[in-house]
Amino acid sequence: MQIGIVGLPFSGKSTLYQTITKTHIEPEMLAKAESHQSVIKVPDGRLDKLTEIFNPKKKVNATIEVIDVVGLQKGDSGSTQFTGNFLGKVKTNDALIQVVRLFENETVPHPESSINMMRDVETFETEFIISDLSIVEKRIESIKKQVQKTKDEQLKREIPVLEKCYELLQNETPLRDAHLSDDEMKMLRSYQLLTAKPMLIALNFDENQVKETEKFMDELVKKKLGKNTKALAFFGQIEMEMSQLSEEEAKVFMKEYGISKSALKNIIRSAYELLGVQSFFTVGEDECRAWTIKKGMNAQEAAGEIHTDFFNKFIRAEVVHYDHFIEDGSFAKAKESGHWRLEGKEYIVQDGDIISVRHG
Repeated sequence: MQIGIVGLPFSGKSTLYQTITKTHIEPEMLAKAESHQSVIKVPDGRLDKLTEIFNPKKKVNATIEVIDVVGLQKGDSGSTQFTGNFLGKVKTNDALIQVVRLFENETVPHPESSINMMRDVETFETEFIISDLSIVEKRIESIKKQVQKTKDEQLKREIPVLEKCYELLQNETPLRDAHLSDDEMKMLRSYQLLTAKPMLIALNFDENQVKETEKFMDELVKKKLGKNTKALAFFGQIEMEMSQLSEEEAKVFMKEYGISKSALKNIIRSAYELLGVQSFFTVGEDECRAWTIKKGMNAQEAAGEIHTDFFNKFIRAEVVHYDHFIEDGSFAKAKESGHWRLEGKEYIVQDGDIISVRHG
């Protein structure tokens, strides 16, 4: 699963990428029009706690791929141009983090000459809507021609969905926040529509703006956020410096600037959740692992993520939720309390379930 980081030039996009991936990109490499990508661990305190309890030989976090999407260019007018090359790179991602600049820095001028949160957010939204409108309009025309020749019922069913999307886009409603059913979203998946991708808006502040974050977050919540558009505030330069410190040193550093906690873990976690996925755990002396599955998967499907044979030869799943396991203190006590149970293949796995698969 891929999460793309996008943002206007000098927004702190690459700073965020380097910080959460713990990588360093030389300035001359940043200047090149090449995207950078890394696989990162999804932080999960529950997995950390289970590892403490079981003391396994290995701990395996869930992972996601993060891409620093490049390709925006300056047009003749001085404004940022969203090239076809850039939009093509964005389309391949499953969810997006848009970095929006709120910090002032005279030595690094904003490409639009001023700091304006809503303008920058809407610049991306407008370009994504225009791109999606073009794709949807062409697809409607194409399908109508094909249906006249073939009478294909499957294609015919796409027309009202696409027309609904076209109307939403004309009304400047991103598809991620529209009331589209799961079946409708599934039908649209192959088109890689930009406004259908879950979006996390990451507001980038400097150390002098700690007390201003709430004001900007409130404005964004009122004007822009929907069911699949979320927002977080972070302090890009500080976070990058803290990423190079020990945990204890980082705590002292944050205290000096009046920051209660690092936003980085929340950014990774929020982006992970925006993908519509969750974690279940397997535990033991050899390994404690977080497994990534789509929300709504049943026990047999989740077992198949561990091993294909577990899907094919599934019998039962032993299940106890993480919260209940911690509350009870052991599997034996979880059985006594009734929290440990056997579930069949149709059981819908919950985020935080600890599962052991019985198979043939």
